[in-house]
Amino acid sequence: MPHLVLHVTGARPNFPKCAPVLEALAERGVEQLLVHTGQHYDDAMSDVFFRQLGIPRPDVNLGVGSGSHGAQTAAIMTALEPLFEERRPDMVVVYGDVNSTVAATLVAVKMGIPVAHVEAGLRSFDMSMPEEVNRLVTDRLSNLLLTTSVDAVAHLGNEGVDPARIHFVGNPMIDTLLRNLDRFDAGTARDRFGVTTPYIAATLHRPGNVDRHEDVVELVQAVHRVADQAPVVIPLHPRGRGRLESAGLLDHGGVHVVEPLGYLEFMGLVRGAAAVVTDSGGVQEETTILGVPCLTLRPNTERPVTITHGTNRLVTRHTLADEVRRTLAAGRLDTWPVPPLWDGRAGERIADVVLGALAG
Repeated sequence: MPHLVLHVTGARPNFPKCAPVLEALAERGVEQLLVHTGQHYDDAMSDVFFRQLGIPRPDVNLGVGSGSHGAQTAAIMTALEPLFEERRPDMVVVYGDVNSTVAATLVAVKMGIPVAHVEAGLRSFDMSMPEEVNRLVTDRLSNLLLTTSVDAVAHLGNEGVDPARIHFVGNPMIDTLLRNLDRFDAGTARDRFGVTTPYIAATLHRPGNVDRHEDVVELVQAVHRVADQAPVVIPLHPRGRGRLESAGLLDHGGVHVVEPLGYLEFMGLVRGAAAVVTDSGGVQEETTILGVPCLTLRPNTERPVTITHGTNRLVTRHTLADEVRRTLAAGRLDTWPVPPLWDGRAGERIADVVLGALAG
């Protein structure tokens, strides 16, 4: 009887990670089931990724929608349990650090189903981040820990994880980026948003930046200081949008707020930017490959490899404008280091590890 591998996705960052894994396992003849929990549920946050990246339409869409962390995690668990019971997969593959990731892991482990965690071992050491809690729980329970970087391997080792469970496979999100590189059109992005070069692209949605009124006011002031130097294009995540606009984000003529973009449109915007200001994890990785200076507006990052082997720097709201000024003066680098195994073949390595575990 053939093995069944069930993939659980739920939020925008998951989709570029799962695409190369799905393809590699399909090429090896593995039966697969793709589940979309619906944690991100509108077109720009989920459906457009399936169209643009050639990902098969989800076999199951649970449609859980938004909610508090506890309510959303519980809804996903409640919806997944009967599905796992019915289909009895031989392995569940989860991606990243969103609520869908930890919910699927908890359900699978309680039912005795092995779990493979793609992007294991990342640590910010900041327990105020819901994602850090999700990472720790998922890694503690998963059978296969598939890491994107050497520091992630070290974190798991320091936590006492059995080395036999850890597999350094590289970054499947970079597989997707490299495969679509020729489709990232910076000129189209400039024309669409009516900006001239140089411009700054920004993504801002983390609780540490947009939840407290005082932080939002500081953030808006910092963005305005950046817009004094160059146009800023911000595809605004639904999370925090109302607070940012209420604090006067649109009061500066150099700030261009747009709806969330599809993968190709967003990567075109990033590719053409003089710099990117972000609090996103995935954007730190994508700019590292593209050679775009990345200013991460956070006190820490679970992706330090993007600093040691990339173009990323940590900044604060108070230092942001000065860092942008220096970045614009220096211009883009001609060459930059790239992390090991970020070579476009992570999906193949993940498929080999999964097949080996199933065979064993």
